[in-house]
Amino acid sequence: MTGLEKTRPTDRGRRSRVRGIPTAEGLLRSVYLGRVIVAIVVFAAAALSFRTVPPETILVLATAALASVLVSGVALWHTHVKQRPPGVSFLYSQFLFDLLLVTTIVHVTEGPASQFPALYVPVIAVAAALMPLASSLLLTSLASLLYLADIIWWYPVQLSVVVWLQIAVFLGVFLVTALIASRVRIVGAQHAVLQKEVQRLRLEAGDILRNIRSGILTVDGEGCIAYANPAARELLGLREERVIGRGCAEVLDPRVPELSHAILTTQRTGHRLVRAEGVVRIGGRETPIGFTTMSLDVNGGGSSVTAIFTDISHQKRLEELHLRTERLEAVAELSASLAHEIRNPLASIRSSVEQLSRSTRANADERSLADLVVRESDRLSRLLNEFLDFSRVQVTDSRPLDLEQVAKRAVDVVRNHPDCISAAKLEVTGAGARIEGDEDLLHRVVVNLVLNAVQAGAGEVAVEVRRARNDELPLGVTLDDAVLVRVSDHGPGIPPELRDRLFDPFVTGRRGGSGLGLAIVHRAIQAHRGYVLVDSAPGAGTTFSVFLPSKGMTEIAA
Repeated sequence: MTGLEKTRPTDRGRRSRVRGIPTAEGLLRSVYLGRVIVAIVVFAAAALSFRTVPPETILVLATAALASVLVSGVALWHTHVKQRPPGVSFLYSQFLFDLLLVTTIVHVTEGPASQFPALYVPVIAVAAALMPLASSLLLTSLASLLYLADIIWWYPVQLSVVVWLQIAVFLGVFLVTALIASRVRIVGAQHAVLQKEVQRLRLEAGDILRNIRSGILTVDGEGCIAYANPAARELLGLREERVIGRGCAEVLDPRVPELSHAILTTQRTGHRLVRAEGVVRIGGRETPIGFTTMSLDVNGGGSSVTAIFTDISHQKRLEELHLRTERLEAVAELSASLAHEIRNPLASIRSSVEQLSRSTRANADERSLADLVVRESDRLSRLLNEFLDFSRVQVTDSRPLDLEQVAKRAVDVVRNHPDCISAAKLEVTGAGARIEGDEDLLHRVVVNLVLNAVQAGAGEVAVEVRRARNDELPLGVTLDDAVLVRVSDHGPGIPPELRDRLFDPFVTGRRGGSGLGLAIVHRAIQAHRGYVLVDSAPGAGTTFSVFLPSKGMTEIAA
């Protein structure tokens, strides 16, 4: 590999350059241009003095000028137009031509008396800069031999100390240039390695910033957005807008004022803000985000700030699930305690009233009131049984199940329910997902979800049972080989006032309902170490998504 190949990559787009040091392309371009200028100038000078210069000399110089133009043109096309890397043979051919050209000029301009032996110096210097040490030493020796041979052959009587000093200059220029060139090559190689490493880091950083799921936004010292990665544009609803160079407040205030205020505060004070929260509001949709801001150049006011933020909707939903579980466990314990405390006195009251109503001394009004007390006692007893069912939700019989078959049997039960109209369309689709669980609990889960949809007025309910994809699981949730049960309808949706309390006990939107159905659903799913999520909007229907692990469902709820 030549020195030129060490410092000049063949790809122009990856060409390294050390500031202040001429590149190989520049040196070669200078060689081509200098060669043509020298040959043409010498020929022109001889032609203007044609009365004193022999015709054969003018002819030789004209030939040399023409050859210089042709050789330089071909070389320029090879290295700069075609951008082909010059190899050893190419460099040798160029410098050998230059040595012959200079020797010709020196010869026809009176040898040692000529003013042109100095032209050997730039040829030697450039050769030492572009070629390896051995090759440049060979060319320097050849230059010295050509110069000395020309003088000995044509001007033997003029061999003097000046000639030897000129050769010594050639060797000195070679040594100095070779030393400098070797240092330049070392620096250039180090610079090339460093530049490649920097480029690699830039590419890696660019890939990370483009593919990271967190939004990254940088605001410069003037309060204008300097960078926004694709995730930031998507989270902020800016995918189709030009945001670079726009004011931070102008872009963020209408969407997420909390983030805008945090960025400007960090820019003003230099204080880092960690784990703050805000809400992105776009077209009626609200997305909670968590963000961190940091100052990149703390020099008082006007420093640039980078904000890193992410969608925490799934995190919020998981927090709601955990809080819901804690509330239900507390209510279940209270329900069980109250049910046991009330059940026995209620049974005694019912029995006593029933006996009084059978007394021969009881009149018609007393018997009517007694019947009313008995009926209400029975209603309270049924309600207490629901409380006990709610508190006793647990996995007692875990075994392998075909969840699709369980869902189909549950849907058949709903079809025969009095609240299900004959025109209701109930469908079950799936791929035979098998899990380990309590068939009775999972049956109750599907029945409750489908029956709720029917009772809410949904004419079509779809139940989908299949393996869950990893991207469907909420962030932060890890379930091995999860199964998804999705119950969807196109009904009126859940009223906003019930949305946040939907799974709480005794909360119902249906007249006459106990408000324990969805609470039991949640506890049954939690007993299987699963998760239930709901998506609903008024007039847009409701979807319940139940994620269950396929194995190990043996824990008791609460």
